[in-house]
Amino acid sequence: MKALSLIASILVFTTFSALAQNETGYDPEARLLELGIELSEPSAPMANYVNAVRTGNLIFLSGKGPTKTDGKNITGKLGADLSIEEGYEAARVTGINQISVLKSELGDLKKVKRIVKVRGMVNAVPDFTDQPKVINGYSDLMVAVFGERGKHARAAVGMGSLPGNIAVEVEMVVEVED
Repeated sequence: MKALSLIASILVFTTFSALAQNETGYDPEARLLELGIELSEPSAPMANYVNAVRTGNLIFLSGKGPTKTDGKNITGKLGADLSIEEGYEAARVTGINQISVLKSELGDLKKVKRIVKVRGMVNAVPDFTDQPKVINGYSDLMVAVFGERGKHARAAVGMGSLPGNIAVEVEMVVEVED
């Protein structure tokens, strides 16, 4: 009986220690470094809107596209000009751009409590049906950077065209700490 009690105590301690370690080990910016990802200065909107709006503990991020570090966009239609793999990379680049917006808005990415909702739009030919595989590039990045907090509700839809013929555009909603 003492052995069972001791084992139970060790299990409880180990479980709580692991939970505490995960919470205290939450550092999205360190994770970005581990992944070799550098954030950039977010591009300024080219019209009468802003990159992000905060209301309460939610931040609504405007749609961003796959602008690479050289300033060029990844362009083309999925199913004609780009493969699923190239679309996945475009969505990943878009995710890096959105994280740059979050960093600019919050100052510290540790304030991200949860990626709540993602709406991914894929520039595609009419018969292209693999939009979710493309937007996985964005979703996989959010989980790689934010862990469980990066898992989100999502829509991945096809569009007949996107601004400047960009391959993808993604907007998202993020819950943040006060």
